[in-house]
Amino acid sequence: MNTAIARTLAAALAGALSLQAAAQERSYTYLEAGYVAQALQSPRDARFALDDIDARGGYLAGSLALGPQWYLVAGLYKGRDEVALRAAGVELAKFDLDAQQAVLGLGYRHALSERLDWTAELSWLDTRLAFEHKPLALRERSDGDDARLALGVRGDLAPNLEGWARLRYTDGDAYDGEFGGGVGLLLKFNRVWGVSAHAEAGAGNRQYSVGVRASF
Repeated sequence: MNTAIARTLAAALAGALSLQAAAQERSYTYLEAGYVAQALQSPRDARFALDDIDARGGYLAGSLALGPQWYLVAGLYKGRDEVALRAAGVELAKFDLDAQQAVLGLGYRHALSERLDWTAELSWLDTRLAFEHKPLALRERSDGDDARLALGVRGDLAPNLEGWARLRYTDGDAYDGEFGGGVGLLLKFNRVWGVSAHAEAGAGNRQYSVGVRASF
């Protein structure tokens, strides 16, 4: 009888440890969607000034593991805002703004320990800003292509909580040699579902997002 009880307890303990290990597993294959807010500092000259952009909307992002070390990343971020063009502090016109940014990149991870990975990502960014003044039928669009290198770490803070931090450098059309950084958290409810939060900032650029993630 004692042997049977011992075996039962051992099996239950093994199952609990297995579930805990599963909760700690860091997946590089996932799909995520949620709310995003992006603030951009608008360029100014001596005569005219455009309000800083504070676009809010939604995003869809994901990652696909290609093996034990390599993975793909992709994302689409969209938001809307209303900005004013001013001269000497006087408002000349208001424009509806549609902001969109697409991201596609390749990532590499290296395990530093059982709980911590070092990551490196090289990405291409396509940024589009579309301004419209409906009463005057005015439309203006700005497109920019940029390259971004991001280096950081991703690890387990608790059995059901992940965190990451990274430094990045972006250069091209929309970003002019900008250094920045970001942090994030993922609270996992089970092996598949979780809630994530991201915060990233650079010179004149800030992005915050909260979403639901499904890991596979």
